[in-house]
Amino acid sequence: MPSPEAVRRLAGTPRSFTAWALAHGLQRAVIRRGARKGDLIGRMVVEPGLREDPFPAYEELRAQGPIAANPYISASVDHAVCNEVLRSDAFGTAGGQGELPKPLQRLHHWAIQDDTLGPVDPPSMLAVDPPLHTRYRKQVARAFTARKVGRMGDRVEQVASALLDDLDGATGFDLVERYASQLPVTVIADLLGVREQDRPRLLTLGNEAAITLDPGLSWKDYRRAEDALRELHTWFRGHVEDLRAHPGDDLLSQLALDDGPDRLSPVELHQVGLLVLAAGFETTVNLISNAVVLLDQHPEQVRWLRDNPDGWGNAVDEVLRHQSPVQMTLRVALRETEVAGKTFAPGHGILVYLGGANRDPAVFPDPDAFDVTRANADQHVAFSAGVHYCLGASLARLEAAVALRSLYERFPDLTVSGTPQRRPTRVLRGYEWLPVSTRASVSA
Repeated sequence: MPSPEAVRRLAGTPRSFTAWALAHGLQRAVIRRGARKGDLIGRMVVEPGLREDPFPAYEELRAQGPIAANPYISASVDHAVCNEVLRSDAFGTAGGQGELPKPLQRLHHWAIQDDTLGPVDPPSMLAVDPPLHTRYRKQVARAFTARKVGRMGDRVEQVASALLDDLDGATGFDLVERYASQLPVTVIADLLGVREQDRPRLLTLGNEAAITLDPGLSWKDYRRAEDALRELHTWFRGHVEDLRAHPGDDLLSQLALDDGPDRLSPVELHQVGLLVLAAGFETTVNLISNAVVLLDQHPEQVRWLRDNPDGWGNAVDEVLRHQSPVQMTLRVALRETEVAGKTFAPGHGILVYLGGANRDPAVFPDPDAFDVTRANADQHVAFSAGVHYCLGASLARLEAAVALRSLYERFPDLTVSGTPQRRPTRVLRGYEWLPVSTRASVSA
């Protein structure tokens, strides 16, 4: 006899297929057709080489003007346009899949199941607009005030030191597995009351589910990500029950016990908590690994930072600009509006290429050069802008600055050894495997 879980999965397959077809299948067919005809926007999604190195394609897109377009969607790598779209209340996420006609949106919302909701499905903060977004953000923002993030500094230092102690004496290791992922997942797990024994599995599941951020997934990839999401929701349900029985002083305990007028429903709590958990390490692990590769290519800048440790904050912003951990996001026109002389009808989507905007020569002179002393590095849009500006941006900056400074203090001769392997994602840009050699270690 099949297990109850297997029965539920089989029963949900038609709905799963419908959800995939509307969110990815139709999109995949259109993208691939356009790419075959040479459409640059489609090629940027389909071609593996443009995932590995998208920057030449960004410049091709820039040459088409502030806003490029095909018959189905627009796109921009222009810093001013991207900033305007991200900040404008005329654009939003439109409740997820906002580029679909309304009847298909409603069908998708019916098809998606509560135990497979992903980061771009309502009621995730990534998929809703004000006033709903405002309500969710208010609930979470209490954990990310400037005062609270400042107090986390000592904890981040402590975690970095402990991880480096475990590596002392090692001559080589995978930086992603042993350090870049471990630091942010430990910090965010503290914030959400996650037990230490649960963290490795959550890292794995989070990585498997993160692919749902990408456009045009195959049915096979979608099902694999759906399995990870189902397991994440099952874990989260039990975790919330534990916190209600044994609350701590973490954010999730506060949200789970809140009985005020703005309290979150069980589905809302799942989506908010899982998004904070995933976003809390996805951006930072990519940021740290991208930084190590860039610094390995520019050893003179490592030497400068060693002599000028106050420069690590600006160095982090330059990494965010040069190799943005999140390369793109989608916005949909909520009403008829005009940007850069182009009229957008309601429901028309625009791909905002954050990674391209961050190399706009109109804002960043010699934009392809990596320079930790760049005066305006912090003008990047790597954390988005407007109402969807990343809540954890200040924490991510703090974690990365501490992680990198501590790493190079402990291992001043750190180098990349072998060929790093990039993640197979297009929205998230970072490394899945990053072999490093310490050559000679220095005791703490």
